[in-house]
Amino acid sequence: MRFRETYTFSAWKWLGFVSAVWVQTISGNNYTFSNYSDAIKTLMNLTQLELNNLSVAKDVGKAFGLLAGLASDRLPTPVILLIGSIEGLIGYGAQWLVVSHKIQPLPYWQMCIFLCMGGNSTTWMNTAVLVTCIRNFRRNRGPVSGILKGYVGLSTAIFTDLCSALFSNDPAKFLIMLAVIPFAVCLTAIFFLREIPQTASVAAEKEETRYFAIFNIVAVVVAVYLLAYDFIGSTNQVFSLVFAVILLILLASPLAVPVYSFVKSWRLVGFEADMERQEPLLKEEATEARKAEIVTEEEEEVEAAAVAAEEEVAVVEKSRPELGEDHTMFEAMTTWDFWILFVSFLCGVGTGMAVMNNMAQIGLALGHADVSMFVSLTSIWGFFGRIISGSVSEYFLKKAGTPRPLWNAASQILMAVGFLLMALAMPGSLYIGSIVVGICYGVRLAVTVPVASELFGLKYYGLLYNILVLNLPIGSFLFSGLLAGYLYDAQATPTPGGGNTCVGAHCYRLVFIIMAIASVIGFGLDVLLAIRTKNVYTKIFTSRKSKKSLTASSGQ
Repeated sequence: MRFRETYTFSAWKWLGFVSAVWVQTISGNNYTFSNYSDAIKTLMNLTQLELNNLSVAKDVGKAFGLLAGLASDRLPTPVILLIGSIEGLIGYGAQWLVVSHKIQPLPYWQMCIFLCMGGNSTTWMNTAVLVTCIRNFRRNRGPVSGILKGYVGLSTAIFTDLCSALFSNDPAKFLIMLAVIPFAVCLTAIFFLREIPQTASVAAEKEETRYFAIFNIVAVVVAVYLLAYDFIGSTNQVFSLVFAVILLILLASPLAVPVYSFVKSWRLVGFEADMERQEPLLKEEATEARKAEIVTEEEEEVEAAAVAAEEEVAVVEKSRPELGEDHTMFEAMTTWDFWILFVSFLCGVGTGMAVMNNMAQIGLALGHADVSMFVSLTSIWGFFGRIISGSVSEYFLKKAGTPRPLWNAASQILMAVGFLLMALAMPGSLYIGSIVVGICYGVRLAVTVPVASELFGLKYYGLLYNILVLNLPIGSFLFSGLLAGYLYDAQATPTPGGGNTCVGAHCYRLVFIIMAIASVIGFGLDVLLAIRTKNVYTKIFTSRKSKKSLTASSGQ
């Protein structure tokens, strides 16, 4: 019956991963501020600096993600999801009441609080999903991170395109979607997403590789489908409804993987029953096959015990863990490598957040009345950056031991080029710039997630991940609230009734140049981290290679 239990665990693990994908599909609501920011600015008569500080308040919510990180080591996954869903319902629900004119505009400080709650809600969702799935799929951290972070990137386009198709980009209806849909999805996911016992066989690893390929294909199809809709646009109500229905079917299609896995486990019940009725010779062959598997498992257990013994001896001999071992929060934060990763992450995500938070005003300044296209482009190409970098970095790690931080370094240089293009404000530069920034921002998020787990371990990963995520509010404050806000207001002219506006390439030129310089600094830090951690990735590569060789020889 042990075979059947293994397949049953596998089926539940994949069902949990599908529910995690759905949670990530709706947890990118924090990146959609540009879709309704202009409505808030007009309704509350805000300057650009005041509006940018509202976006900072939204991102400051991520600073309280430390609470989610602490809770991830103490509370079950369903409870963490429930907390995030309720907080999002309240945060975005209050914004909907204001924008829909159901209530009078709230005082500025109260709006800051509700935006902060909306931003913080996603930290609970992301923590629950990433920590659980990284632990469930320890040998495929790159693809897990790429797929899950990829769907976060797609969520902005999904919300934007659904609102455009069904509600003609009405900001009030957009906000009610942000409040209600994530709440409903999280209530569904709490029944399926949880940690599953590990199966450390080569067959299980190959199965994971095949299934992740399926998830990648489905995700790419969804992204291309959204991209096609962005260029075609909504022609009539029937077309819009058909688009929405097909999109929902595509998002539900990954359910085929756990369904297949469950069917596989049910077939195994019949197989075991047949084995009882077979000739003794067949039973003997099955027993020999089982013995071979037991030998393999025993060898792996002996190897694991040897590693554990070595670690125990090492603990006695040294006062602190080495890179690649489990670190506490304090131990990680006392290493140079953590702070190099932290600051390089700030240079990548902080500048990316500034573009996304200011996309509405950037588009208007460059003469584009409708910026939903650019919001969607950034989201979709951010998806491609996340999903491709997760799988590619995993492939080169397994094949050649290539340090993952090198992919972050490459993205930083490309992002610097994107900022310079937008600073030049040539025809079409905002299209190219939004695509480049989306790709590089996506790479940065997808690659940093497994890097943190590989350098500092999984034991306290939830808290360490949320400390790194502090870069989102810090970067938003520095690059969006201060840099973009002050420099835009310095160029803007007052408008009747309050607020201000700026039209022309000069509005954001200096902002883009400074962010390009920050990206170059991030490139240097990522190269330095790749050099410092080369030995860690060499060990990972050697360990995986030796395990495969051992299993192959045992099979013979």
